[in-house]
Amino acid sequence: MSSSRTDGLSAAKVVSHLGVMLLVSAVLGVVVSGLAIPFAGVLGFAARNMSESIDELPQELETELLPQRTEILDRTGDPIATIYDENRVIVPLRQVSRIMVKAMVSIEDYRFYQHGALDVKGTIRALFTNQAADGVVQGGSSITQQLVKLTLLNQANTKAEREAATDDTYARKLRELRYAIALEKKYSKDWILERYLNTAYFGDGAHGIQAAAQHYFNVNAKELNLRQSAMLAGIVQSPGAFDPTNNPDRSRERRNVVLDRMAELSVITDRQAEKAKERPLGLDVQKKEHGCINSTAQFFCEYVIAWLKQDPALGDNPRERWRLIENGGLTITTSIDMRMQTAAEDAVTSRVFPHEDVIGALALVEPGTGAVKALAQSRELGKGPGQTFLNYTVPKEYGKANGFQPGSTFKTFVLATAINQGIPLTTTITAPAVRNFDLGDFPVCDGYYASSEIEDFKNYDDTSHTANLYTGTQLSINTFFIELVKRTGLCEPYKLAERLGVRIGAPEDFMVPSFPLGVADASPLEMAEAYATFAARGKHCDSIPVTKIEDNQGNLLKKYEPRCTQELPSPVADAVNDVLEGVVSGTGFAAEQYPGQQAAGKTGTTSDNQAVWFSGYTPNLAGAATVAGITPAGEPSTLDGKLIGGYYQDTSGSGTAAPIWGDAFKAIAPFLEDETFVEPSGEDVAGVLVPVPDVAGQSEDSATAELEAAGFSVANGGFVDSGYAQGTVAYTSPAAYSEFGSGDTVTIYISDGTPPPPPRPPRNNNGDGGNGNGGNGNGNGNGNGNGNR
Repeated sequence: MSSSRTDGLSAAKVVSHLGVMLLVSAVLGVVVSGLAIPFAGVLGFAARNMSESIDELPQELETELLPQRTEILDRTGDPIATIYDENRVIVPLRQVSRIMVKAMVSIEDYRFYQHGALDVKGTIRALFTNQAADGVVQGGSSITQQLVKLTLLNQANTKAEREAATDDTYARKLRELRYAIALEKKYSKDWILERYLNTAYFGDGAHGIQAAAQHYFNVNAKELNLRQSAMLAGIVQSPGAFDPTNNPDRSRERRNVVLDRMAELSVITDRQAEKAKERPLGLDVQKKEHGCINSTAQFFCEYVIAWLKQDPALGDNPRERWRLIENGGLTITTSIDMRMQTAAEDAVTSRVFPHEDVIGALALVEPGTGAVKALAQSRELGKGPGQTFLNYTVPKEYGKANGFQPGSTFKTFVLATAINQGIPLTTTITAPAVRNFDLGDFPVCDGYYASSEIEDFKNYDDTSHTANLYTGTQLSINTFFIELVKRTGLCEPYKLAERLGVRIGAPEDFMVPSFPLGVADASPLEMAEAYATFAARGKHCDSIPVTKIEDNQGNLLKKYEPRCTQELPSPVADAVNDVLEGVVSGTGFAAEQYPGQQAAGKTGTTSDNQAVWFSGYTPNLAGAATVAGITPAGEPSTLDGKLIGGYYQDTSGSGTAAPIWGDAFKAIAPFLEDETFVEPSGEDVAGVLVPVPDVAGQSEDSATAELEAAGFSVANGGFVDSGYAQGTVAYTSPAAYSEFGSGDTVTIYISDGTPPPPPRPPRNNNGDGGNGNGGNGNGNGNGNGNGNR
């Protein structure tokens, strides 16, 4: 190299060093002056502008909660999904190995515990070292300054804020320094280091030291050894360049730099350093896949998130609730039983294949608690062939799918209403193959159905029958049930179905004479929830997929208790169970599908053969299975002429849907308690009902004693607005004088002494709704009266 060129390089280095010294001197002046006194221009900055920009800086940095990953667990505590925006688990400093702490401090800021927000000595040393090496060998920023930069970047919500957090300007450096001084005044060194270790990015999707330790080595941060700690400490300078999964050689070189630095500082001995440098990286990479698409129970995971997004306790709106779920570091324990989930998935996918133009689905619910045990459908979650983002197992507000008409499974609501009204099970009805009905003869809640039309209904087998409530249900006779609902009225079956969890829709659309034939769309979960009520002897429980939420330290944040009410007298439910036990043989339910313990259920087939159903239960588990035709766009279509399970077949509730239910329940039966239904007290159950005493205005203790003396169990429903004296009973559910069975639960509601506001005056609709009802009735009657079974 020529002398002139050497002199030129030397001169360039001198100029560069002078520039660095000038900058450091300026910064020192700012620090000494408390970041408030103007100073001479630095590399082109005017003194006045610099002074003004400094004065405008905030005095304190707000450190928001760091995003953490959320774990969704099954009922036993095993993970089924991980949800996160950043894969991070916050740990206190005491849960980080001491050698990891020493490695990080050694390479990033060895005088961290001796200096303030700015390490003047370290900054000058790093600047001259890096200048001599023509590259970045040592960091010049203190750990506190690095934490400020990471915090500003993490908390940036816009592109402009992100650019401001990373731009290469003196203004940013000064802003970070001002914030760093504020942090050092407010927090201890240990707090800053803990926050830094939890904030730093360690490459390959691992944020924070705990996630990094688990990701690269399958250990916790407190278990990290010397060579592991050195590798992780080396990554933070450039996570992309030193990522060991993509650049193992560079990662090892960087690890060895850290080991040498630790030996230079006498943190470890030279021998320890050399011995560790000879060892391989020793990776045991654990991929932490996230999102429901990577879950072992994809659609149950989707349901859990959708369900929690409607919980006001988790935020003011769904977006806030989702941010908490995605970033809150929660541990969400669910009700799913993976043994049942596996059985349900095997049952569905073995009988309905994902690429077929049909959907198979099954939901399982625990009677008496509402715990959702499994959700399975024939298509996986995704946008590829044979995949879908629609969750057909749950109501539309949770899964975005409309559901399917459940056919004759709705007849059970009419059956239960008839028994509850005192119609004897031995009541005989003549049910011709085809019968015309005057639609205006059907009672509704406020009179009669508004129609002057005559409608023909026919039986699916084109046969006339004379049947009672047992045989009419077991043979699923359409004209029998149309006559029966004419006697019970449409109001009570409609309201019963809604109270049992079926989201039917507006009464003017669905409180129609064809109601028993299943005119409203429903999901398997809704039908399983409703039928679980009969298994629980009339106690209905809302479907609940989550049992509790904790933070990542195990502190309980919220517990979800069963939400149950007695909606039917237990003798009525017992009688329904007795009738539906016979259904499993009354409509062709195959013997090989029987689960091995007492079971009851009801089949359903819709008009145009768009869907077939079986809703059934044992005393301790309820499930609803459906197979439905869908177009490539996901719209309902007929099952006729479509491949189901690889071949063409005649479809029915008993022959197509019931086998899915039977396969699942047979696999589940070995780990269910062998319970039996309670035998009904007699064919006419009306005689064993007990009226609920009127205890309004009594003290809680007095009301409880009177209700228990009448044979009821008592639950407290909490405080409600009421004109009764504060602390006394406002009302009960079931209401006073309604007849229920001995042992049923009566919920008492306590008055808070505040009368409820007066009701709004009713609107005058001038009879328009009545005219609309007639039109809807005709459409539903024609569409469903001829083929449901």
